[in-house]
Amino acid sequence: MRYKSFLITVAAATALTCAAQAREQLQIVGSSTVFPFATAVAEEFGKSSGFKTPVVESTGTGGGIKLFCAGAGANTPDIANASRRIKKSEIELCASNGVNQITELKIGYDGIVLANSIKTPQVTLSLRDIYLALAKEIPTQEGKTIPNPYTTWQDVSPDLPNVKIEVLGPPPTLGTRDAFAELAMEGGCKTFPWVKSLADNYKETYLKICHSIREDGAYVEAGENDNLIVQKLQTNPNAFGVFGYSFLEQNADKVQGALVEGVAPEFDAIANGAYPVSRPLYIYIKTAHAGVIAGLREFIAEFSSEKAWGPEGYLSGKGLIPMPDEERAKFRRQASALAVLSN
Repeated sequence: MRYKSFLITVAAATALTCAAQAREQLQIVGSSTVFPFATAVAEEFGKSSGFKTPVVESTGTGGGIKLFCAGAGANTPDIANASRRIKKSEIELCASNGVNQITELKIGYDGIVLANSIKTPQVTLSLRDIYLALAKEIPTQEGKTIPNPYTTWQDVSPDLPNVKIEVLGPPPTLGTRDAFAELAMEGGCKTFPWVKSLADNYKETYLKICHSIREDGAYVEAGENDNLIVQKLQTNPNAFGVFGYSFLEQNADKVQGALVEGVAPEFDAIANGAYPVSRPLYIYIKTAHAGVIAGLREFIAEFSSEKAWGPEGYLSGKGLIPMPDEERAKFRRQASALAVLSN
């Protein structure tokens, strides 16, 4: 067994050495939400560092982490972008493929918006409204669930428009979908006391009721391109789209975000936590590639610099909500030390 472990260690070291010889650019995959931020850092890094500009691909959070966890070497990414925290099952997948050391770097915050065309009135939604409009099955007062009967927003609430429920949103491979289910859908689901009471002892049933999104055409999986959702909202003014705040800000001349619980999806409201559908964003670093793949440490230093992720940094201009000073300092220290994720 010791000899086998020795061979695995030698093989991993050889693969990494070959990776250093085979690649001249960092490889980054993952979240479509983090993609514009990682791309901005990659472009700045390529201009100012002397290293080649990293290759950044938008594969979705789940797809990116799967590629990241496939192993070490020239054919695997160095960094995975994520619009949610890495799951325990994904850490186990990494470990099963020899990726035992991962550094987690929180980069800032983002809000998930439910947006429509500026050609139509702005709406105010509660978390309960969002849940009732999009849940596969809805709870009844009798302690049962029934298939979602609602076809228009006015069916959900008399204060909402009398138009067909049509929401274009991310598929299950994207972190935005996971975060939307956890923050918006579950937030509305918990307003039903009997469902909320299931959370402790019947977690699986609770999550099925709260996170399952309808499949009858009211929710349309629109792929991994958030810009495509924005384009579709322009041609269909009655539809809504689910995507990150940064895309709302970049397309403010075309779309507007619904108020959620009376709070508009604006920079300050997301930063101070007043907007209820906000989330942290992350990048995950293959620690073993540091010092072997050229430029990895330097790229992380650029990403965690004040000129990038600070309140006046260029990522703020792209729509990233900066972390507070103390939190930025904490994660900068962790990034500099390439601290290994322990859970």
